[in-house]
Amino acid sequence: MKKFLCFLSAAVIVFSASESYSGVCSEDYPKNDNKDSVVFSFVFFGCNRVEKEDQYNPAATDSSTANTAVLKKILNEIAEMKRKPDLFFFLGDLVLGQSDTAELNSQLKAWVGLFDDRSFSGISESGIELVAVPGNHEMLYYKDNNIKGHDEWPLKGATEIWMKNVGEFIPRDRDKVNGPDSVIDQMTFSFVRHKTAFVVMNTDTYNDPTFINPYGYEGKIPTGWITEKIKEYNNDPEIEHIFVLGHKPYYANDSASTGHDGLPEGPVLWPVLNEYKVTAMLSAHVHDYQRMQPGDEGTYQIVAGNGGSSGPAEFFGYSVINILSSGEVQLISKGFNKGDPYYSLPSDEPSTVRDNTILTREKNADPYINIK
Repeated sequence: MKKFLCFLSAAVIVFSASESYSGVCSEDYPKNDNKDSVVFSFVFFGCNRVEKEDQYNPAATDSSTANTAVLKKILNEIAEMKRKPDLFFFLGDLVLGQSDTAELNSQLKAWVGLFDDRSFSGISESGIELVAVPGNHEMLYYKDNNIKGHDEWPLKGATEIWMKNVGEFIPRDRDKVNGPDSVIDQMTFSFVRHKTAFVVMNTDTYNDPTFINPYGYEGKIPTGWITEKIKEYNNDPEIEHIFVLGHKPYYANDSASTGHDGLPEGPVLWPVLNEYKVTAMLSAHVHDYQRMQPGDEGTYQIVAGNGGSSGPAEFFGYSVINILSSGEVQLISKGFNKGDPYYSLPSDEPSTVRDNTILTREKNADPYINIK
């Protein structure tokens, strides 16, 4: 695991009004001493829901089915960041779900109440814009059909339940999919903030034509629309950076042991991401933190599924993208060691930096090594 060490000398440190780099060890500043300032930033992570066996364990969760102790720590750290991020993406699996619409509705309603509760965290009054992205636990229904590889099916009505409870956390100025399926495709969209474009995908849909889905059609990944949006942003001189986000990654490392597969549409989308200079695809689903650069250059895949769900992650936490005044893009992952059981906190110590790099399009000279 990477370690980032910061030494503070006895020298006088000069602070500027623009919060430019000052030698302070902070998630706000790049590790290279090039006096860059952060002009725009956002945080992201996913997968905080508890395991099914802990759904009614008061030591683990409440009616939200979130890992409450870990969620509280992460949300408060984000809200208290010195340079508050402009955006916060929650990349799916907020709740346990995977049951019926009544249970999904109850859990999402409780989760929003937790998010809004100022006694739980300061996130709701921080001024940070939340963008919530659905995951398989919000969109799909678990049913063992004795069909190999097909125990998750779209939950009919999940889209409506999500929009009713979490729709306030979707940008109003977004570009949406148009066409006959626009109602159920409405959770795939794009928007722009500070010359940075975001294409957000609902990755938990059902496209396999081999099987007839008896439980409900909940959309598809509109790869054509996504491709055109990426091309449009790439050709726009006002757009300096493009990010694609969704719950499921394309490349799922060690999917055989984790049980988490990658995005089936990946072979169609990834060449587009690379060709049109998408900086990174940001995702969760795999309960771990991973940074990779498939093909050793170009677009990155960053998995930030270490938000509190049980799994292989050594640490729980969140990741930060800083857009610097130089135009460089900095990635920082922060976290704390996972407790035992996973819903406990080993200490009240603040998170530490676990990964820190500049996202170069050429082969990254500082690869992340995920030691197990």
